[in-house]
Amino acid sequence: MATQREQDEIWVDLNCDMGESFGVYRLGADEEVMPLITSANVACGFHGGDPDVMAKTVALAKQYGVGVGAHVSFPDLLGFGRWEMHVPPDTLVNMIVYQIGALQAFCAREGVPLQHVKPHGSLNNMADKDRTVAQAIVQACRSYVPDVPLFVKPGTALHQEAVAAGLPVVMEVFADRQYHRDGTLVSRRHPQALIRDPEEAAARMVRLLTTGSIESVEGEPVKLPAQSICVHGDTPEAAALIRRLREALVQAGVRIAPVSKWL
Repeated sequence: MATQREQDEIWVDLNCDMGESFGVYRLGADEEVMPLITSANVACGFHGGDPDVMAKTVALAKQYGVGVGAHVSFPDLLGFGRWEMHVPPDTLVNMIVYQIGALQAFCAREGVPLQHVKPHGSLNNMADKDRTVAQAIVQACRSYVPDVPLFVKPGTALHQEAVAAGLPVVMEVFADRQYHRDGTLVSRRHPQALIRDPEEAAARMVRLLTTGSIESVEGEPVKLPAQSICVHGDTPEAAALIRRLREALVQAGVRIAPVSKWL
């Protein structure tokens, strides 16, 4: 079921990946998207981002009252964090702490809290089933930022390990991705993996938040608890999709705010 605050009000957070440009390379439309979202997953230099971009992105998030999260990744600029890597667990823990600490420094300078941590790309996907990877993510967060919520996909190994360790979690769904009947994401290699039509994405998320389920790629309903909705910011239609999603949610009576304000 969708998260409820009081008197049957439905609340949700809208998050997007931000700050993924680095050096001379420009990715995403951060200035256009930031005013439309409530939480920003900020790249920490491993799959995207650099010190200048991180500083600019945190300042932009502060300007619009957007919650700031560390978007931690494998060290994979070439593959944009989407290549699988097999890293010793202790090293992976240190890599994650390193990235969180880097972003936290910019947050401290701007006087804003670090709202959440979210794994990116293959790190996130591997943590769905690989408990060694999931435990490394959880250990990094628990050892350094134990009170900061971790964004998780419902029912995954990462979700289970985080709950078992006592970490606060935020259950995340994806507006621009298709799901299998078992609640897992359809691989990006599948021709039906991505949802690019703003109307379709908005209608699916309204249905999910108001009924608790959406249609899977197999045509069967799949139940997903949803506290934060992600739209990927590196697609040409990201701003249009988020804009239509916001409109549809408001029309359905859903309240939209950073998770730190209501969860």
